[in-house]
Amino acid sequence: MKDEKAGSARAERRDAAENRQRILATAIQLFEQHGVEQVSMNQIATEAGIGPGTLYRRYRNKGELCLDLIKGNVVSCFKDIQTYLEHNREEPPEQRLKGALRIFLRFRESKMQLLKGVEDAGATNRKKAGTRSPLYDELHGLLVEQFHEMNPGKEAVRNNVFKADMLLEALKSDAYLYQREVRRYSPEEILELLYITFVLQGG
Repeated sequence: MKDEKAGSARAERRDAAENRQRILATAIQLFEQHGVEQVSMNQIATEAGIGPGTLYRRYRNKGELCLDLIKGNVVSCFKDIQTYLEHNREEPPEQRLKGALRIFLRFRESKMQLLKGVEDAGATNRKKAGTRSPLYDELHGLLVEQFHEMNPGKEAVRNNVFKADMLLEALKSDAYLYQREVRRYSPEEILELLYITFVLQGG
């Protein structure tokens, strides 16, 4: 009897893993063809050949699906930032912060649509007016740490948190895409302007 239950559990786990891979492969294909915003959860379920209930049991919304698709890239991005900061400990904190932002902007450029999908779902599901997507929590800590190095006084701590919050607002998809698509700034130009606005002026 125990062997039957164990075999059944393994089969369920295998089915769940196969469904996940099918969902992710289908989603990324549809996103590339039509754009994240244009693709619905029902469309993903239909194309993947699974029921909507199966899809929603694994992903409550499209944002969670997008996050699963870029999870590995997020981890790699923050590892790259940490490695950069550790290898450049002797550099001024202003330059280290700029280098960390350059790495993050490179990541944002490579996963633009999926990041927007994550943020849009977070904004829709958030009951109160939020400050940041959970995706940015670690980056916020890194920013605050660098601002503290530039402004170590006790009276500056609160202001450093505020500056990190505002810098993150400028890095969110809506603000960033507006600068890229409407204002026509390149990523490097945006980096320079963020550096001037939040680092040099706020130093």
